Order: sequence, then C-alpha cells, then structure tokens
Amino acid sequence: MSAINIQEKFKLFSDHWSPKKVGELNGQQILLVKLKGEFLFHKHDNEDELFMVIKGSLDIELKDKTVTLNEGEFYIVRKGIEHKPIAKEEVHLLLFEPLSIKHTGNIVADITVETYESI
Repeated sequence: MSAINIQEKFKLFSDHWSPKKVGELNGQQILLVKLKGEFLFHKHDNEDELFMVIKGSLDIELKDKTVTLNEGEFYIVRKGIEHKPIAKEEVHLLLFEPLSIKHTGNIVADITVETYESI
C-alpha cells in the first residue's frame, strides 16, 4: 500500500452526495464525498457514522439541535439518530463507517448509492 493524498483524490471527482471509497480497515471504510445543498433526514439503526470536514462548513441537523462543523472538525452521529447534512457551499468530507452501512440508511431515494466507487 502507498500513501493516499486526500486532496489529490478529491480532484478525481466532481459529483455531490456520491461517496468514493479510498480505503478499508477492520470492517470499516474510509469514504470521501463532496456535498452541496441538503440531504434528507435518515438514520442508520446499527452503525455509527463519523463526519470529518476537510474543506468548508457543514451543518448536521438533528431532531433537537444543529451541529456545525468547520474544517478540521469531526462529529460522530450515533446509530439510531436521525440526521440531515446541509452544505450551503461545497463541502469536502471524509466519512468513516462500517462496511455494512447503507448510504441513505432507512430511506431509499433518487440519490441513494448502492455500491461506492473505489478511487
């Protein structure tokens, strides 16, 4: 395995809300994704999800509060918690999740990705 340059990987794609797999370890996957606009409220019944902002500012709307993440910050959404990511401007994000997680959790929508592309 060689070093992975996150900034170089972000240059390989431009689509939003479609995570790209850059690594796996111990049943977990590391994903990069570009976000812009609003996602949808969803939850993952059995998996926690780590959101780390590489570029930009991300709001994660929960039922009782909104968490704002800036560059270099991360937040863990615990399993079973409904959440909705919102990116007013383009955000570059690193996600750390179990391999079993479904993109849109308990919801199936037009933006649902079944299999993450590896880059």
